[in-house]
Amino acid sequence: GDRFVALAERYEAARRLGADLFISIHADSIAGGGEAEGASVYTLSERASSAAARRFARRENAANRVNGQSLSGKSDAVSAILVDLSQRRTQERSERLAALIASEGRGMIRFHPQARRSAALEVLRAPDVPSVLFESGYISNPREAARLMSETGRADFARVMARAIRLYFAQERREAERLSPDAIADPASAIASSGTQP
Repeated sequence: GDRFVALAERYEAARRLGADLFISIHADSIAGGGEAEGASVYTLSERASSAAARRFARRENAANRVNGQSLSGKSDAVSAILVDLSQRRTQERSERLAALIASEGRGMIRFHPQARRSAALEVLRAPDVPSVLFESGYISNPREAARLMSETGRADFARVMARAIRLYFAQERREAERLSPDAIADPASAIASSGTQP
């Protein structure tokens, strides 16, 4: 549907559905900024992450879980630590996805000179769902608006995002295999399969 969804509701819906990734796609605009152009990928900033961890812990202390850990009955301090640890891992994954989007988009999408950014964006604050916000370009720039609305521009965008997401999950799968119980039981084979020298 075409309706406004409050920022916090967006990532809460992703968490409720058990999403493995959350990508918020936007088109930027600057008043009087007809020359501004280029896509950019945002992840949550460190400072925003710590503040969000404290807020999540306070709000969700009742009976929620973060990354399989129950926060029920934990003190605010313990809950904040659990949320913070979860969020750090989530941020690493978010950064990896952002890097893949930037890498796969090279030559296909025009990026802003500062393509990778971090900010205190409410929509990225889920502590356990890797999240990025993708600004696809400036609709206040007529050339960029035309590209964003063109069939070719949309196809390029879809290809870049699909490749970045596929690569992200392939890397996640490799990481999970590397850390599987079998690999831990036989560390020599885990080292050999990763190509790392002991």
